[in-house]
Amino acid sequence: MKHFTLLLAGFLAVPTVGFSQGGKLPAKAGAVGQPGNSFASATKGLQRFDGYFPFYYDSKTGKILLEVSRLNEEFLYFGSLSSGVGNGIERGQSNSAIAKFVRVGGKVMLIEPNYDYRATRGNADELRAVDNAFAKSVIWGFVPVANEGSKVLLDLTPFLVRDSQKTGDRLSSGGFSGPGASLLGPGAGARVAAPYKFDESRSAVYLENTRNFPKNTEFEAMITFTGGPSSGGEGGGSDLAPDPNAVTLQMHQAFIELPDNQFRPRKFDPRAGFYQFSFVDFSAPINQPLTQRFIPRHRLEKQDPAAARSEAVKPIVYYVDRGAPADIKKSLIEGGAWWNQAFEAAGYTNAFQVKELPEGADPLDIRYNVVNWINRSGSPRAYSYGASYIDPRTGEILKGIISLGADRHRQDYLIAEGLLQPYEDGKPVSDQMEQLALARIRQLSAHEIGHTLGLYHNFVASTKERASVMDYPFPRFSLLPDGRVDVSDAYATGIGAWDKRAITWGYADFPKGTDENAALDNLMKETLQQGFRFIPDIGGYAHPDANQWDDGTEPVAQLTKLMAVRRRVLDGFSEKAIRANAPLATLEEVLVPIYLLHRYQVEAVAKSIGGQYFTHAVKNDGQVPTQMVPPAAQQQALAALLATISPAALQLPEALIAKIPPRPSGYPGSIETFAGYTGPTFDPLAAAEAAAGPTVAALLNPERAARLIEYQARDSQQPGFGSVAEQLLERTWRAKPAQGYAAALQTVVNNLTLKYLLQLAADNRAAASVRGQALLQVDGLHDWMQSAAKRAQPVQKANLLFGLSEINRFKADPSKFSPPPAVNMPPGAPIGIPEIDFFH
Repeated sequence: MKHFTLLLAGFLAVPTVGFSQGGKLPAKAGAVGQPGNSFASATKGLQRFDGYFPFYYDSKTGKILLEVSRLNEEFLYFGSLSSGVGNGIERGQSNSAIAKFVRVGGKVMLIEPNYDYRATRGNADELRAVDNAFAKSVIWGFVPVANEGSKVLLDLTPFLVRDSQKTGDRLSSGGFSGPGASLLGPGAGARVAAPYKFDESRSAVYLENTRNFPKNTEFEAMITFTGGPSSGGEGGGSDLAPDPNAVTLQMHQAFIELPDNQFRPRKFDPRAGFYQFSFVDFSAPINQPLTQRFIPRHRLEKQDPAAARSEAVKPIVYYVDRGAPADIKKSLIEGGAWWNQAFEAAGYTNAFQVKELPEGADPLDIRYNVVNWINRSGSPRAYSYGASYIDPRTGEILKGIISLGADRHRQDYLIAEGLLQPYEDGKPVSDQMEQLALARIRQLSAHEIGHTLGLYHNFVASTKERASVMDYPFPRFSLLPDGRVDVSDAYATGIGAWDKRAITWGYADFPKGTDENAALDNLMKETLQQGFRFIPDIGGYAHPDANQWDDGTEPVAQLTKLMAVRRRVLDGFSEKAIRANAPLATLEEVLVPIYLLHRYQVEAVAKSIGGQYFTHAVKNDGQVPTQMVPPAAQQQALAALLATISPAALQLPEALIAKIPPRPSGYPGSIETFAGYTGPTFDPLAAAEAAAGPTVAALLNPERAARLIEYQARDSQQPGFGSVAEQLLERTWRAKPAQGYAAALQTVVNNLTLKYLLQLAADNRAAASVRGQALLQVDGLHDWMQSAAKRAQPVQKANLLFGLSEINRFKADPSKFSPPPAVNMPPGAPIGIPEIDFFH
């Protein structure tokens, strides 16, 4: 599973830090609106709601009239979904931006200033020069209904009753892939063929959730989209709503007072584990960079900054969804509250709290940091995301929003069912599976809240004994002497040692007169001296220790351990893995995560081959910037990987295969089960192809191959690509022919190896040296196949003839060569598909 992180700005703004007059326009003199209209006549008989922006509601027409006396005054505009379709477009997905109402002639414009570019130290002329150099955005234009001195009355209804979240585009394109799609455009996996359109006749202001408070004004609308498929047949869509031709959602928009100017931005350090928050400052001195970098963080101050430990002026409080099941809610609160340990280490007392959301509170209210428990319908699988909504001037986090898929814990429960085989006739079912799943929920709550505190992933934390909840943890288990699997220590309890260091760096409140930057540098020096490292999501699969879903300090040793546990469980796999009265065909659902138990450790081990240890070193900090992996370690990793694609590793017990019949009515196959070539019957060879494919693909990855070639050129002791490819071919095509089931498995792996080798040779994106060496291997394999086919037995000969045919097809026109795709692995991460973490 590939993790990805989205740093989103919302469809209106890119988050930035600092203060300026960016985007301000001078107020226009003179009256606006209709000359004969007065506030009194325009609002007569209407219900008034006092608050930040007073407004009036006309119960006869459903209109909202907004009273604006804050012309040219910036505020936070916040848009979100109050309800979703349960399938990727879901409640809590939001965006935010700075905005202001500005008079322009006879209109009032809602304008978004451009805070990406500033002149924070500049005079009025410099500010104007920057302002005029970059575009701003007019979000909406209004013709006032009435005016009264410096106040105007605006019909806000068309602005509220619209598709503010661009959801119609996502419904039409089938973009259900994740929370960022409403901001970035359609997602993957199209499901709906016909377009959906906003239907004004079926949309209206939703007064129940339209409220006003002293510092925030909240609006909500019921928005309906019509169109889509004519039925629930081809094209999908029948699960979107009771009538898929009319999909109704709740959309929320709010105007919120910006915080005061007392927040102190903190500098960004690539070693500290925080996201970056930046802007271009054209007034920076020539000896300073134009790009100013800070970290996003909540406002937190000690009551007594001089004290070693002090209560906070205002603690950070997170609230858990009231709709979560009781045991889940309890675990979410417990896990989230772990962060108080980190804030205590940073010198605070009770500064971080987690509570149940008060009854009647609106989770979309900007004043609440919320952990949402999201129910979804089937696909996509469970995912989570943590979003922080910030003051685009300073980087201050104003609201944290976490959305957790309601089937998260069920993925862990499924893994535990396979490991423990708990369903024995006449015996009570152990609660170990439930306890494992709830332990993961605690860790998950802490992890996602960590993102909304400003923290990035730290994928090397597992090498320092579970040092961070910001890693992706694989459940820890081991074999007991009697052959049973011990899952009692599956997930860690409490915050990690790295997390304490990170929070101290990001949130420590220093005594008055302290040079903050010097103090932060000293903290970082201590962190490095204690052996902590920070490596986030890095592409290229290069760092041997920066892995998701791994455990332990040594990847190869962990893979060996997992393969032993996997084999023990597979050899004893039986009906005890499924509940009483469950169809035997459903053994496959429980089998999938066990058969693929090693999948993420394979990825971790592969990083040693052509890998590079690196750090985010800063000048003179003493860290080693880069280091090649020793040749012996690479050879050990290669041997471990090749063992995972041997027939012995891939085979399933005959007794188990015989117990899995075709799917009965009412229990169709899904993305959770193996694909196959055999029609309705279970296909163990396709399962082997799904398991072996990622290993072979990793060994023949073009970036890895390029590094292998480069490193050997710099150091002749490095293995190089040729050696890796030769050993792969020796363990596949050139291995001693097996018999029976093992021979069929060997054929599967042989064909995968040739597929990926030919793809590498034909890949125009790969380095020319990589393609050249791949061609050399293909040429040598071709000659060997021709010779071996003369003396081969029928099964091997058939495989050799197919291989020769594929090579000849490739040689005829490499630019057009495209082998059929390998069978995909079913999704199977311990908590589902990748989580998504982003900032607005």
